[in-house]
Amino acid sequence: MSCAIAFLLAIETILGQQPKTSGDVQRFGWPRTDLEITVDSTRVQPSLALGSWAAFSNGMVMGDLVLKPAELDGTLRALEAGGIEVTAVHNHLSNDLAYVHFSGQGDPDKLATALKSALAKTSTPQGGGQAPPPVQSDAFNRFQETLGRKGTVNGKVLQFSVPRAERISEHGMTIPPAMGVATAINVQEAPAGVATSGDFVLIADEVNPVIRELQAKGIRVTALHSHMLRETPRLFFMHFWGAGNAATIAEGIRNALAKTNVK
Repeated sequence: MSCAIAFLLAIETILGQQPKTSGDVQRFGWPRTDLEITVDSTRVQPSLALGSWAAFSNGMVMGDLVLKPAELDGTLRALEAGGIEVTAVHNHLSNDLAYVHFSGQGDPDKLATALKSALAKTSTPQGGGQAPPPVQSDAFNRFQETLGRKGTVNGKVLQFSVPRAERISEHGMTIPPAMGVATAINVQEAPAGVATSGDFVLIADEVNPVIRELQAKGIRVTALHSHMLRETPRLFFMHFWGAGNAATIAEGIRNALAKTNVK
């Protein structure tokens, strides 16, 4: 058995699920199906904006945990005790949930064990769960046509991952897009047509042009902050929420992407 396969099997055993693979990145997910969150009369699907995740690659782990306020302190303590750095604590949806970003380097088994200990401080459903069958949606089709990109349907949510064109690094290591440094766009059906949430990954000069394009189509900026501590180039993560006609919302996202250096 190769070292790479042995490493993956060990992580799978510790975390209790099989990952999604993207190149050298193994990504694990824990959708917060236990939470009931409503924004603008829309019940938020877990894969729209309530998904905890961790990505392992080359002795590094990065990720994001979605937490209820009462879970925050114990989770932070468990991550720190396991040698995983907390890189950001903030909100994405303008409500009382906390989103904890983290990063760690070293032995993958120890990192996975520390992460499992942190998850045990929460009521997060374990095992990753099964996504509902992919929906067939005219609204999703209109959104993709207007955006000019093809997404992936994950149950009731249409998802896009748009990588930046330049190399992103930390500690001298290249950070692949699947480690959380690609612009994420998630879309679900909503009473107004569609609802969208996600985050743009931006350099400083792109921040305000993107804000203006989003606001022009009624898409709200809900947070602007950093997710990492030592990355190059310096990145800013802009979270957003929009609800309305699929083509109008997609046009706003398309125009905002045009202000960024993406592939």
